[in-house]
Amino acid sequence: MKALARITAGLEYGRGEIVRELLIGNHALARGAWEAGVRVAAAYPGTPSTEIIEALARYPEVYAEWAPNEKVALEVAIGAAIGGARSLAAMKHVGVNVAADPLMTLAYTGVNAGLVLVSADDPGLFSSQNEQDNRFYARMAQIPCLEPADSQEVKDMVMQAFNLSEEFDTPVILRLTTRIAHSYSLVELGDRQGVPLKSYVKQPAKYVMLPAFGKARHVVVEERRLKLAAYAETAPFNRVEWADRRVGIITSGIAYQYVKEALPGVSVLKLGLTYPLPEKLISDFVKAVKTCYVVEELEPFLEDQIRAWGLGVVGKELVPRVDELSSAIVARTVGSQVAAVAPELVAPDLTAVALPGMRTPGGQRAGEGSVPDARETTTAAPAELPGRPPLMCPGCPHRGVFYVLKKLRLVVAGDIGCYTLGATPPLQAMDSCICMGASLGVAMGLEKARGADFARRVVGVIGDSTFLHSGMTGLLDMVYNGGTGTLIILDNSTTAMTGHQDHPGTGYTASHQPAPKVDLEQIARALGVHRVQVVDSYNLETLERAIQEETAAREPSVIIARRPCALLKKEKEAVYAVSPDNCLSCRYCLDLGCPAISFSDGHGVIDPVLCNGCGLCTQVCPGEAIRKAGEEDE
Repeated sequence: MKALARITAGLEYGRGEIVRELLIGNHALARGAWEAGVRVAAAYPGTPSTEIIEALARYPEVYAEWAPNEKVALEVAIGAAIGGARSLAAMKHVGVNVAADPLMTLAYTGVNAGLVLVSADDPGLFSSQNEQDNRFYARMAQIPCLEPADSQEVKDMVMQAFNLSEEFDTPVILRLTTRIAHSYSLVELGDRQGVPLKSYVKQPAKYVMLPAFGKARHVVVEERRLKLAAYAETAPFNRVEWADRRVGIITSGIAYQYVKEALPGVSVLKLGLTYPLPEKLISDFVKAVKTCYVVEELEPFLEDQIRAWGLGVVGKELVPRVDELSSAIVARTVGSQVAAVAPELVAPDLTAVALPGMRTPGGQRAGEGSVPDARETTTAAPAELPGRPPLMCPGCPHRGVFYVLKKLRLVVAGDIGCYTLGATPPLQAMDSCICMGASLGVAMGLEKARGADFARRVVGVIGDSTFLHSGMTGLLDMVYNGGTGTLIILDNSTTAMTGHQDHPGTGYTASHQPAPKVDLEQIARALGVHRVQVVDSYNLETLERAIQEETAAREPSVIIARRPCALLKKEKEAVYAVSPDNCLSCRYCLDLGCPAISFSDGHGVIDPVLCNGCGLCTQVCPGEAIRKAGEEDE
């Protein structure tokens, strides 16, 4: 695994010299898991967690797999842990929703070897459908939750998490956020620990959760919770950094970095173990400072518990409950209060944004209870910079499908993937997108609510990877319960949105070894679908005909629109160009929303650098003005 930098210091430290690498949090986590002796790791790709398994797959001592979904990934890790091997499951925050079923029971059974569940949360919705705070899963399951504040802590905490898991016979959640997962900081490297495979012992009363066994294990969970609470008081990742005691701040994770940058002069209680919380440590800290603030991203998870203990703190009255935090936001909210009594405690370069009355880029005054943009800095972006909304890539095979769906004015139940961009202008061809695999269930619900005639106007749209993740059960439900809808599987031969990871339909494993390739047509037929068509995503005429045929049918049907992701092409196809003399200035080509196409001097223009040669534009041009470059004037 390559890093941006490797720094070696000639210091004697046990094994000799200290080696440090500049790593993003996800790569630091993979390194820490490897050093901790992990043997099995499983995941489903999801930003911001994807790089963890990609990195672990490069270590020959680790079996790493892309599972069909997060539930299966955790179940594989559970089996490995019961079998005596340290294991890890990684997923983004919404993936834990999928894995919650085995997780809640795993909290009862405990582990044999250590098991760590990585939850990569996404404050700011950089690549997600919600801003879920997964610390609540730790409280619900009553298992430990660790929150690192930089890449070094990521590595250290994952190693300690395996020790905690085995010491307290429990799974451990390691909660990252996008900023930690994808930011670089120096990490001290170590050697792999020689952790032996633990013996496997048959223990039905521990691992078979019949009601009678489950009752007994619940007692164990409560006993463990008390032991963990006692451990929290002296946990090495919880620490007090004393400074000026007029102001104290309790914080965790990346918010700690923002506090240190914005308010360097205040006392800080940094919590690395955020469940269970250390009641005495927190109480002593709150009582030792004049005013205490809680700075945390998203929900008042820490704040609510601290208030429940009867301790007076200030938190979400000032700190936004939505979006990602930043040093500027901390300075403008908490800092504005601190600056009023002790301006010397606020960072000089951030004092301006912290002072009450200072106008924010959004026009509100600091302290007015506004919800600031977490991505803004102390200097507003120049007004002349245009917005850059996300777009499908030039040559994306999904573009033609949504163009036809819009043309036919169909109701489209969508799903999670880069094709969700079919909801944005100018295509605007998607009506709903709830979660992974929901398209078929939503389409079925629409039909049952509004009748079979309405169903003729409804299609579900799902990607190949998402179909294998959790779409098959929706299709089975439609067949079994008498639905008549149409499903379009957008088969681009990869998990594109997260960076082109393999899945059971690509023919390769996470380590890029050849593997059996599932047949989507046969899966659909095996689930009871008799009408299955495979069409070329680049052929608009064939697409339109197939969609009209299948939506008219009075039984479930599947259309597989197949073309590899444009970014997987090894060689660029011939590009297209517009003949100005033949252009009708109708702007129909712009309806495709292709980034390569623009309009200038009264006619269409195709950027040859961006054009991917898909040929969709030639099919929508009524004046035959678009041809392959070099042929437009013939």
